[in-house]
Amino acid sequence: MPKIKVLPKEIAELIAAGEVVERPASVIKELMENAIDAGSSSVTVEIKNGGITYIRVTDNGCGISRDDIHAAFISHATSKISTRDDLYAIGTLGFRGEALASIAAVSNVEVLTRTPEEETGTRYCISAGEETLVDDAGCPLGTTIVVRDLFFNTPARMKFLKKDVSEANAVASIVDKIALSNPDVSIRFIRAGKNTLFTSGSGDLKTTAYEIFGKDFSDGLIEADYSFESVQISGLISKPTKSRPNRNMQFFFVNGRLVKSGTASAALSEAYKNSIMVGKFPYCVLNITTAPGLVDVNVHPAKTEVRFANERTVFSAVYYAAKNALERRDEAPKVSIPRTPQTELFEPACPKTEQMRLPEKQSDFWNRMSSSEYRSAQQTEKPRYSYTQQSAPAPREDIVSVASPDKKPETADTEPSTIQHFLDAQRAKKEETAVIEPEVRTEPGPIDEPAAAPKEKIDEAVQTVDAAVENKFEDKPEEPPVIVIGEAFRTYIIVQQGESIFLVDKHAAHERMLFNELVKNDTKRSTQMLLTPITVTLSKEEYSAVLDNLDMLMQAGFAVEDFGYSVVIVRECPMEISADEVPDVVAELAGYLVENRQKLISEKKEWLFSLMACKAAIKGGMYTTEYERELFINRLFASPEIRYCPHGRPVMIEITRRELEKNFGRA
Repeated sequence: MPKIKVLPKEIAELIAAGEVVERPASVIKELMENAIDAGSSSVTVEIKNGGITYIRVTDNGCGISRDDIHAAFISHATSKISTRDDLYAIGTLGFRGEALASIAAVSNVEVLTRTPEEETGTRYCISAGEETLVDDAGCPLGTTIVVRDLFFNTPARMKFLKKDVSEANAVASIVDKIALSNPDVSIRFIRAGKNTLFTSGSGDLKTTAYEIFGKDFSDGLIEADYSFESVQISGLISKPTKSRPNRNMQFFFVNGRLVKSGTASAALSEAYKNSIMVGKFPYCVLNITTAPGLVDVNVHPAKTEVRFANERTVFSAVYYAAKNALERRDEAPKVSIPRTPQTELFEPACPKTEQMRLPEKQSDFWNRMSSSEYRSAQQTEKPRYSYTQQSAPAPREDIVSVASPDKKPETADTEPSTIQHFLDAQRAKKEETAVIEPEVRTEPGPIDEPAAAPKEKIDEAVQTVDAAVENKFEDKPEEPPVIVIGEAFRTYIIVQQGESIFLVDKHAAHERMLFNELVKNDTKRSTQMLLTPITVTLSKEEYSAVLDNLDMLMQAGFAVEDFGYSVVIVRECPMEISADEVPDVVAELAGYLVENRQKLISEKKEWLFSLMACKAAIKGGMYTTEYERELFINRLFASPEIRYCPHGRPVMIEITRRELEKNFGRA
């Protein structure tokens, strides 16, 4: 058995640092949380090369005294807790004393800091966990920490970092979330020398959301405020008409700390259950405030996972907060206007019923007008256009007159009646299109041989064809016909065939049909140029994922370009996708890429095809005519391989007659 030994200090520090510092975004998160814990009202973050070579975080907080600067970079050294009981009532974002020590173990760190009690600041430098400089420095109140050459002494960790753009987007995502959780703090983000974010620190959450994500995001938000037992919910939720294909824009904060909460997300979805389309998700910025002793934040080194003492209470609080906000929005204001002489001026003058009636004399005139009188009246106003008038066909002598015997025949000056015109036209049309039937002789006589010959040939040909058909299908039983009975809930088509009834999910079936066509025509993909390019706002993670897979998107038919600041612009899309569906498709695609970065390109393309088929397929709840259902079912039953949609859901469910009779007690 190998001998057990204590690890050297430098190795132990590197292992500990790996749990806290994964990438530049981890460094930014720890330093910004320390700045907020220090009481800062303004924080500036600057990065270069995605934060790999340069990170600077400046705040105007309380600073670090010279006496404490050495201890600040020692593992498990902190000013935020001192006793065991403090662990059960943590009110700060940082508390373990691991951040600064872990950062200093894998980079070169420089600190400039000054407290209100000190006239001169302190400059402190540390490299790979070893102090290199402590000196006086002139600096403003607060702390500035500069991190250079991240992971310079751990090449194994360095090679797992992504492109500079991806790392910078990850940093931007962290900055956005911390800014949302602290709307009273002014935050500036400088990326490669450019100001990409500035929040005013006004304290208004909706204003902060507008400054981070733009007008489209903030306009779709409504306020939510609710208290349930020991939990207080405050923040913003999206309108039912504003939704997303994933949950990537749901931000939950517990006592100001960004967390991932399945409980809160499930409660939010339940509140929107009857207000939002299936497959869509709301977005939100919600802060959950509770007693520190009722939540455990010491679960994960990243501190993004928490445990609640009562999950049910949190679920109910989030649910009722969202439900009440949605109900308040749906309430229409009731306005009652007293009837005064002034209000009557705005009412339209409506004629009385008696005034709308035609006089009896005028009504009789229309009933008594003959066809010739009507034509004469119409000829008083000549049309503005010219045309060639065709004469009516001459009356046939063999047509039986429909006129009354008492009525006098029409003279030459009088035009034929309308009925006579109609009969003549119908007779002429019938004679043109009539099928000539063979004449049947009632008396015996000679039969012409040329007339009989074609009939014999026809009969012989018919007999030959019938024999061929019988020989071909004599061993195959005839399949029962497919009868479309109707449609249930505008989603399921009811079909009968033989002794079975089928319930067909028209969306799933149509989705599979389109998917098969997309896969079949993969090499000859057709795209359409959008008349107006469409911009799509994404989260920073989604934005980065899309930019990393532009070639794959192009292969699938999407021409996507970087528009800056978490916005991409789409200029082309596949023919199967309508312009209205492009934002949802791109957003859903981006969410998939965030969660499955290691997938193969072929697998991604297959998912793309399933996504496009899902968006282009007919939706459940859409009305279809009887003719459309007939065509759809005939195509479906002609393709026996279509049994499941690309997502694995069944296309149809079969119920046999025996099962029905058994349920009804007939079998």
